[in-house]
Amino acid sequence: MKAKLKLARIGMNMEEGTITKWHVAAGDRFKMGDVLYEVETEKVSNEVEAPGDGVMLEVLVGEDEIAAVGQDVCIVESA
Repeated sequence: MKAKLKLARIGMNMEEGTITKWHVAAGDRFKMGDVLYEVETEKVSNEVEAPGDGVMLEVLVGEDEIAAVGQDVCIVESA
């Protein structure tokens, strides 16, 4: 089943974040807990882990691009 993953709020005051690195590219398989991407805010840098097993279908927000909290950042196919 296809799903769009959204940028989650990491801190209480977070409104947006910059995707600094993707660890998974389109076509790559991943398992729950694998790091999908890194996001940087004004105060902190975090790794975002996969919520389940799947395949990356499409990256919607590229590296060094800003995304708003709740914005779709990628499309995955869940296993």
